[in-house]
Amino acid sequence: MVESYPPSHNPTPRIEDIFQPYLTKHYRDKCYPGLSFEQGKRSMIQINVPAADLPTLMQAKPSQGNDPDSGKNRPEVKGHVEEVKSYILKRAKKDKPWILGTLTANVSPKEITVIEFGIGVCLVIIPSGIKLDITDGQHRKRAIHELVESAEGHLVARNQFPITLVLEDDFQQCQADFRDMAQTKSLDKALLLSFGEFEGQVGITKNLIAQVSMFKDKTERIKNSPSTKQKLIYTTNYLARFVSFALINDPNNELNEYDVEQASTALVTCLNGFFSECEQTRYISETSVDNLTANDIDKFKENCILGRSVGIEILGRLLYCTYDKNEVEFDYEKVSQLANLDWRRESELWKANIVLSNSNLNYSNKAYKISNTASAVKMAI
Repeated sequence: MVESYPPSHNPTPRIEDIFQPYLTKHYRDKCYPGLSFEQGKRSMIQINVPAADLPTLMQAKPSQGNDPDSGKNRPEVKGHVEEVKSYILKRAKKDKPWILGTLTANVSPKEITVIEFGIGVCLVIIPSGIKLDITDGQHRKRAIHELVESAEGHLVARNQFPITLVLEDDFQQCQADFRDMAQTKSLDKALLLSFGEFEGQVGITKNLIAQVSMFKDKTERIKNSPSTKQKLIYTTNYLARFVSFALINDPNNELNEYDVEQASTALVTCLNGFFSECEQTRYISETSVDNLTANDIDKFKENCILGRSVGIEILGRLLYCTYDKNEVEFDYEKVSQLANLDWRRESELWKANIVLSNSNLNYSNKAYKISNTASAVKMAI
């Protein structure tokens, strides 16, 4: 139901004064200032809802079992709610900024009252007992719900969450809305890391890409695989794993407790020395990307295992053996020994572990294949 607000004789009325009569009249209901708009032949309203209201205001209707018509959106993805909660808690406990995307819900226009004040400004009145059906954001809603009711509820209690409210009561259209809103491509991990906060693993990785000549301008920072034609050898996620291998021998550790500048300095010094001394990497390392050709990069990737993700992993795990945690530095003599290993793909060091004979020549013109399995890497090390 839509009502119009009569014009005021006061040329500059305060918004509180305009809303107050309606808030008083509907004090038993939930009332939210909103902005109404149209999109794709649909009537929509944007409202902001306090965290404490979400548990009773919104409801998810996921499909059950093998029947997609039993709900308005997908079945809950196991573990995703915990991921959202963990993200919020991790940031909030450190008093750092965090953000969740807008939730989308639908409701029959007959079940709510919208009071229009002009130029899209409105007041949305949702009677007690009416719930908004979630179209997109069921995991976010549940995460907030569980946090509000937990012992750590104070961390989110004063926050508000935007909801795009679609005035729609057709069940099939609501299902179609969920499908249409899901037509987005997931972000590549390299891009997620590149946009990550400058701390821990991400901060150290960004410093290496900027300060290690072997990585500078030769690292793909958006996509998940490096393009030889663009003269790229590594990706951000290769190097992020490498950093954690080198410092703690665990690729999944985000190194949040590490001093970024101190750890970066140790690794930058170590790697610039290593790549300069290593015969197989010296030319690529010391030559500006502008003076390298795609053919140079192709040959390097083909002939040196350090041009591959598995080779960088092996290097990281070997460097960990030279790392002094107390002094936050790498043993130069041991790093020099590693630099003088034969890192060529044809070296006997890598045969029968990460470099295997390719017996299936019908599907490849190469007489070898590279294995990056845990057992192969372990044997190589």
